[in-house]
Amino acid sequence: MDASLEDNCSSSSPNFEFRAAHRAFRERWKETDDTMCRHSMSFHLHHTLRSEFFASYLYLVEKIPLVKLFPLTCEYISGEKQFYYRAQRFYEDVSASEEGMMGDFIEISNTDLEGSRQFLKRFVGPGKAGTHRALDCGSGIGRVTKGVLLPVFEKMEMADMMEHFLLHAHEEYLGEDADRIETYYCYNLQEFTPPRNKYDVIWMQWVACHLTDKDLMNFLVHCKNSLRPNGVIIMKDNMARQGCKLDPIDSSISRHLDIMRSIIAKAGLEVLDAQRQEGFPDIIMPVWMIAMK
Repeated sequence: MDASLEDNCSSSSPNFEFRAAHRAFRERWKETDDTMCRHSMSFHLHHTLRSEFFASYLYLVEKIPLVKLFPLTCEYISGEKQFYYRAQRFYEDVSASEEGMMGDFIEISNTDLEGSRQFLKRFVGPGKAGTHRALDCGSGIGRVTKGVLLPVFEKMEMADMMEHFLLHAHEEYLGEDADRIETYYCYNLQEFTPPRNKYDVIWMQWVACHLTDKDLMNFLVHCKNSLRPNGVIIMKDNMARQGCKLDPIDSSISRHLDIMRSIIAKAGLEVLDAQRQEGFPDIIMPVWMIAMK
């Protein structure tokens, strides 16, 4: 997931637009729970979506009809959950290059990297996270590994679901610094459990959006167990201005910051700080950095 265009809409409130609708929907659903036949297709679709997108569900069904939302997210075809299958197919056609990593916004790459470097500095050093080893999740070819993490950490590990990204990182993009990469993990994050007690920093950029709420929560729990003393997890991602926004092209979901905070809390993590990336064009969806432990 790269920087994303935002719909041209505004809100009179920085919080959620549909609070009254949500309350009414919850009341309707409570009655439905008590009266609907548990074997009906409608109940099955709602139940599955609520399980996978427990924090985002109401916002999604308000914008996308259930019969369209389910096939885009939770339906299995030939053993593949479509939310993940569609993302895999999308990235098969993305080039292993900085341009591929940034989509149509290569011009903001340096601004992005500098913002990340400054944010990271606040959580690394004496009495804070160490500098021995970091893990870059959703690393792609290693743009963040090269520009933000390798200058700080002695050793690195990278995780990405696309093999051609990792091969390009090792064989070309990282140059001599490739020798400092201890391990390349070619995994989907919903299937990846990082080693325990190993990392000073776990960095997740433009990848949380490719996980369902349930899988994101579970992955954050795994990451928490993978931190060394004083270690931190840093997430950097697009955050919707209202509710949630599902992109069916690259199969990603952008969540409002408050929704992301609720998932983080559900994973048993404490938010240390959250900061919006500055210097991006207004047309781009807001990008936030969140440090947690």
